[in-house]
Amino acid sequence: MARMRECFKIGDIETPAPLWIIGPDVIEDEGFALEVAHVISECAQRRNIPVVFKASYEKANRSSTAAFRGPGLKAGLPILARIREETGLPITTDVHDAEQAKLAGEVVDVLQLPAFLCRQNSLLEAAAATGKVVNLKKGQFLSPWDIASRVGVLESAGAVDIWITERGSSFGYQRLINDFRSVPVTQETGAAFIFDATHSVQTPGGPEGVSGGERHFIPVLARAAAAAGADGFFFEVHPDPENALCDGPNALPLDQLDALLNQLEPLAKTVRTIPPLDL
Repeated sequence: MARMRECFKIGDIETPAPLWIIGPDVIEDEGFALEVAHVISECAQRRNIPVVFKASYEKANRSSTAAFRGPGLKAGLPILARIREETGLPITTDVHDAEQAKLAGEVVDVLQLPAFLCRQNSLLEAAAATGKVVNLKKGQFLSPWDIASRVGVLESAGAVDIWITERGSSFGYQRLINDFRSVPVTQETGAAFIFDATHSVQTPGGPEGVSGGERHFIPVLARAAAAAGADGFFFEVHPDPENALCDGPNALPLDQLDALLNQLEPLAKTVRTIPPLDL
């Protein structure tokens, strides 16, 4: 039976659901990352909500060779460590191979596995072996029912906790489509269901080989996921999306974060009080 999460445990900290994963797509530079992190930390404290800060030190999957990829592992991990120390927020970042999982696991609290690597069992096993929470982004090429085998790999490898982040499915016409049956289907595996509202509005492989986005649909899809019983939400934010170095078209403007949370928090909390139907 599908069950919504009541709480999340990250290290020694236990917090009630829903969970919020928020941050910029990539570390553009140290000052930028720290500035955004402090805004998010202030928001989390003021609203008393559990937030995990997200930023990638490297974006390995890019449509164009000219696309900005980030500072890399060596320069990026110290920046994430400083953000964790200064804000007190738990941190997550992408890892792309077993060695990165080991090194990042010494710094961050949650290891995020990119969607296109969700079938790389050796990476899943390496991430689980770190003893950190594993957040697996579901590949756009997988159905909701395919995720059970991915959860099984992580469970067999001893993952302390498993989150599955949904960002839609691709049907080959430069749009991602969300099937909200994936919420209970994922929860039936025992994993937490996180909804990525920002990558869900991405338009992959757009003009000149660069992905675009339709950010005006972010609130629509996020509200739908909240109504369907999502355990958490994932938002990439940027203070100036039009000039972001990576994935700006599908980023939420940072100054709109509070307004979106005003919509989602009451809805997500209300859904958790509704008794399920025995169908």
